[in-house]
Amino acid sequence: MLKVERWSPGGQNLPFATFQFSSGATDGETIMNEVSLLQSLGQVSASETGEIFRAFLRGHIRQMICEVMAAEVTELCGPKHDPSSSDLYRAGSASGRVLLEGDREEVVRPRVRQKSSDGTSCEVELASYRAAKDPQQLQAQIVQAIVSGVSSRAIEEIKPNSPGVKRSSVSRLWQEAGSRFVERLRGKDLGSIAWCALMLDGIRLSKDQTAVVALGIDNEGNKHVLDFVLGTSENIEVSRDLMSRIVRRGFACSHRLYVVLDGSDALRGAVKESFTDCVVQRCLVHKERNIKGKLSKRHWGELSRLFTRIRSVQGIGAAEEVFKELKSFLKPINAEAYKSLQEAGEDLLALQRLNVPNTLHRSLLSTNAIENSFLNTRRKIDRVTRFRAETDQASRWLSYALLEAEKGFRKIAGHQSLPALIAALSRPEAAPT
Repeated sequence: MLKVERWSPGGQNLPFATFQFSSGATDGETIMNEVSLLQSLGQVSASETGEIFRAFLRGHIRQMICEVMAAEVTELCGPKHDPSSSDLYRAGSASGRVLLEGDREEVVRPRVRQKSSDGTSCEVELASYRAAKDPQQLQAQIVQAIVSGVSSRAIEEIKPNSPGVKRSSVSRLWQEAGSRFVERLRGKDLGSIAWCALMLDGIRLSKDQTAVVALGIDNEGNKHVLDFVLGTSENIEVSRDLMSRIVRRGFACSHRLYVVLDGSDALRGAVKESFTDCVVQRCLVHKERNIKGKLSKRHWGELSRLFTRIRSVQGIGAAEEVFKELKSFLKPINAEAYKSLQEAGEDLLALQRLNVPNTLHRSLLSTNAIENSFLNTRRKIDRVTRFRAETDQASRWLSYALLEAEKGFRKIAGHQSLPALIAALSRPEAAPT
């Protein structure tokens, strides 16, 4: 006996056609089929056994589909020898096609018609037949192949007998699936979350396209990809567009917002326009990297030691002492490096100025949290050899890649100390002396 439930393409069971039926094959016939299979497998080479076994399974699945359709007809119309008194009746059979492992299989499907009050009739599609020919599983396999780097031409070659695998069809399918990724990313309700921090950084997709991405950290330390905006660079217009977009979607903060940036003046200006009292922290990793590029290699070790000390000390007093030592180290050896350090100003010590536990330094003194998501993003989008600026191709791929990266997000290191940061941000900013 086998229990079958009518189901929708979304996988939700529907209560309409729940029935039981027994396989048309008797126990003896089943044993004979299994014996024939074993005999066939014993007479062929190892390389052919897989295809014979798959063909055996396809035959049984096709037979099961036919039996399910027959059982549904009995459920709707009653047994042949005792038809029900409903307005549904048997109407013979017709040829049909179902999908097995993405390939079309020919079947004979029973037909059912329904009488109308005016004497006419119309055909009723069997739920089991509709489910058996539903291409959703095949479409999911095609989308997975695309994001795994398989070209549309290769998909057509792999599944030549499957519906919807022509290059044009695959392209349209990916456009639809990619658009859903964009909607899912930009459809998040940002107003229902208590936000603590924001990180902004850019990722270059091609020579002419750069994406500025916003990542939010809530009061419990969870990271969320908020949105992105495409442009030629991290300019002020792109940055304003990104900030206004997340604000419209509900991104807000009940206290001063803590923001980590890579040093872009455009990003800083856009954030200050939306959150005038925010605390801006310059990424120490970016600054160390920039200064290192101006120094001789023999000075790299000392530079790294001093930046490591800045990242580890707690409180503004200790941080200012190390910062003073860093300035004393750079000033006599390289004017450009010293100028770069001075240019960052007080933003380099913004977190220490809040006097929070140094357990938060690892996560909140740099944009590493968003940089790490970019590493995972590049593993997905690097398969694309050329982004077409005249289409939404970049948005579709970037949305997919960022959502995949978000699946691996964990709470930030030191999240247990976030209440201390929130308390410090809730206090009004001290007046300059």
